[in-house]
Amino acid sequence: MADRIRVARIGAAHGIRGEVKLWSFTEDPMAVANYGPLETEDGTRRFEIETARPGKDFLVARLKGIGDRDAAASLRNTDLFVPRDRLPPIEDADTYYHADLIGLAAVGEDGVALGTVSAIHNFGAGDLIEIAPAGGGEPLLMPFTEITVPKIDMAARRIVVVPPVATE
Repeated sequence: MADRIRVARIGAAHGIRGEVKLWSFTEDPMAVANYGPLETEDGTRRFEIETARPGKDFLVARLKGIGDRDAAASLRNTDLFVPRDRLPPIEDADTYYHADLIGLAAVGEDGVALGTVSAIHNFGAGDLIEIAPAGGGEPLLMPFTEITVPKIDMAARRIVVVPPVATE
């Protein structure tokens, strides 16, 4: 399980005074501002959210030290992380962080190995689960829904996957 959790991604600059669009990956989007300084994946840059307000499908945030549009634009697509210990503890057995799914075995309903969960993506239209096939080759991308992933068994470190059926 990851010791650092991705909680947000910086999007495009918003306006001319250094604000950015911020996509929060927390259950309550505004909670991202409560976790203290956010860091890049490699830990070399830290960002403090000075202010945040809801926008359309994102937050509009002012980051400490970012004062103009060019500085804000240079941060586009920067993922932001926090140490796991700053996040609320998970108390429900059916609750998990997406980072906890990476590395789980993916099996079909019949128990046959399909591969390993390699990533969870969201490109704006909902979560997608990426599975690296057991035999190699191109990763499988499918909607991360209860229909395609009906069971997540954290104790057994596996998920059950029902791939969508292609229709003509």
